[in-house]
Formats: sequence, structure tokens, C-alpha cells
Amino acid sequence: MIISDPLISSDPDDSPIQFRAPTSEDGIAIQQLIEHCPPLDRNSTYLYLLLCTHFAESCVVAYDKQKLIGFISAYGLPQDSDTLFIWQVAVAKSARGKQLASRMIEHLLQRPHLAHIRYLQTTVDPENLASRRVFEKIAQHYHTSIDETPFFESHHFIEPQEEPLLHIGPLR
Repeated sequence: MIISDPLISSDPDDSPIQFRAPTSEDGIAIQQLIEHCPPLDRNSTYLYLLLCTHFAESCVVAYDKQKLIGFISAYGLPQDSDTLFIWQVAVAKSARGKQLASRMIEHLLQRPHLAHIRYLQTTVDPENLASRRVFEKIAQHYHTSIDETPFFESHHFIEPQEEPLLHIGPLR
């Protein structure tokens, strides 16, 4: 079901953005996009290739013409089959402010093989206000709540940081 809503509508000032599952051909472009999206952690090309192959059905790339402008890595939680964990959300600088992150999440939730997803989980640094706003908008769109609990705390990392768990839902 596609909902006519500003959360997922295309930007009238832009050409249509193409959303699809990533392939191994996207691996390098994804890594380059992540490198230009601080504060996201940069990982190896190999990791992105694994995401593009082993987890392609729960990840999404967004292209404007031939340029990668967005990527979400996500996977279903093995212990909670109705929960999708969103790991990284990357949006190119040129595409920011156009609700691309929300539109990519909505694209994932509209995929038939993810129709059983009732909850989203993610971790977001408390200082990453842009990412927090994305998930707040998703919760508002689905008229549901966000519960925040400690997850990875500063003692889990070499450099001090925290990654509390955001649990959003139920969505359906």
C-alpha cells in the first residue's frame, strides 16, 4: 500500500528518485557515500558488499539519475521476526532536506516480503538530532511511539559515545 503523504511523496523540483535493493555493483558507491556522511562509521568495502548481497532484501539504495544519493542498511532481528533493525541511514548532501531518509524507510516497509514488520529498531547517538527527527517523523506518521532504552553505552566503545536503542511501533 502506498500512502499519499508528504512523508513519502517525491520532491516536485527533482527528477524521480529510483529506490531499489542494492547489488554488489553498488558496494563502492555506498562506501563513498558513507565517507561523506559524518558522523556515520565508515566500514570496509567488503562489509558493504555483504550487505548488498546477503541483506539486499532489507536494504535500499536511492538513485537520482545515475548518482547514488541514499542508502539504508537494515536487517530483520533473528529473535524478533516482526522487527527490522535499521543500522545506517546515509543521505548525500545534495539530497538532504527532502525527506529522503523517511522515503527510503517507507520504501522498505512497502516491500511485500517485509509486510510482516511491525516494529523498527535503531541506535542513534543522542547528539545526532537529524537522525532522531527522521525516526520521530516515522513514529508520528504511523501514530505510534518511540521507546528509548540504554543499549550500547560508553564503556562498549574505544572512543566515548553512546548508542541508545530506539524502538518504534507498532507500525501496523
